[in-house]
Amino acid sequence: MSESYRPKLMTRKKTATLWETVKTVVYAVLIALAIRTVAYEPFNIPSGSMIPTLLVGDYLFVSKFSYGYSRYSLPLGLPLFSGRLLFTSPKRGDVVVFKLPRDPKVDYIKRVIGLPGDRIQVIRGVLHINGGPVKLEHTSDYVTDEDGYETRVPRFIETLPGGVRHPILKLTDEGPLNNTGEYVVPPGEYFMMGDNRDNSLDSRTTQVGYVPAENLVGRAEFLFFSTDGNASLWEVWKWPFAIRYGRLLEAIH
Repeated sequence: MSESYRPKLMTRKKTATLWETVKTVVYAVLIALAIRTVAYEPFNIPSGSMIPTLLVGDYLFVSKFSYGYSRYSLPLGLPLFSGRLLFTSPKRGDVVVFKLPRDPKVDYIKRVIGLPGDRIQVIRGVLHINGGPVKLEHTSDYVTDEDGYETRVPRFIETLPGGVRHPILKLTDEGPLNNTGEYVVPPGEYFMMGDNRDNSLDSRTTQVGYVPAENLVGRAEFLFFSTDGNASLWEVWKWPFAIRYGRLLEAIH
C-alpha cells in the first residue's frame, strides 16, 4: 500500500466512524422522544402542595398513555391536533400532572377531586362532594425538622367516593380555602386539589380553576429518585446522605 493512499483510507475510516456515532446519537434521541411522548415522562416536585404524598425533591414518572394523548403529549406542546386521542377519563383520586390552563407552559401536579358534573365545596375544612361530606379520620401528626426546629401538622386520612383513601394535611378550619362556595364542574373539565390543603394553589382559586381534559399530561405512577435538598448538584460527596432511600421506587397513590 502506497504512503499516499494510507492517509486517504484512514480519513475514510474516521469519517465512517463519526457518521456511525452521529446516527447512534440521533437514533437514541428519537427513541427517547418517542418514549417520552407515548409512554413515560419524568417530572420533579418543586413545591410542597402535595405533602405528605409527594415531597419537594421527589422525582417521578408520569404515564402518558393513562388518559390518551393531546397536543401537550408532544414535545413543546406542538398544536398538531385538538382534543384527546384514545381518551380514558381520570378516576377520582388520581394524582395527575397537567398544564396550567392560564399558562400551558407551566406544569402542575394535584389530585383529581371533582369529575365533570360534580358539585364540590369545602365547609370548615371538610370536603363535600355532591352534597355530602367525605370521611375524614385524624391520624398521627406530620412532623418536619428544619434547622433543628420540630413542626407538627395535623394529618388526616380522607376517603373519597369510590373508596380512594389518601393522606391530607390541614392546619385550620378557617380561611377562604377551607370555606368555599359550591363549584359545579363543567363537562369535559376536572377539579383538582393539593393534599396540603392550606398550602395549595389549585381549583379552589382563580389562578388555576377547572382543568380541561386537553390539559392533562398523565397520571403520576412511581418515584424513581428523591433528595432532601441538602446536597447541591456539584456536591457529589454529599449525595449519599441527601438521598431519601426509603422513597425510591415508591408507588404513588
